[in-house]
Amino acid sequence: MVRRIFWMAVGAGATVWAMNKANEAVHRLTPDSLSGTAARGALHLGDAAKRFARDVRAGMAEREEQLRGDLGLDGTAVVEPARRRAPLRGEPTYRAISAAPGSPAAALPPPRRTRTTPQAIDSPSRRLDELPGSPNRKDH
Repeated sequence: MVRRIFWMAVGAGATVWAMNKANEAVHRLTPDSLSGTAARGALHLGDAAKRFARDVRAGMAEREEQLRGDLGLDGTAVVEPARRRAPLRGEPTYRAISAAPGSPAAALPPPRRTRTTPQAIDSPSRRLDELPGSPNRKDH
């Protein structure tokens, strides 16, 4: 008789435990519970994104301060303004550029007074009509 009472109590306990687990599962799968879980997850994700953005901003500010110190932009370095060199007397303030071969400007006679300056651009050794894909090629 004691054995029967014992097994009946074990069966009743197992039934109560199984019913509680089933009720919890049903409650977890209701639409209200699912939407609440999703909302809590979204809030948690938003908080994590805010913490990440705050950490990135702090790192950017730290790196910017380091770069400013390295470049002397934080007021520790004295930067002198660039001095502009005044042109010498008689030196032109422009750079001479030769006309492209085949252009109307190349047919003009050269100026009477040609002057070579250190700033004159040397003409390339190859002509434009020799370059592949040039619109001035004579073979088409």
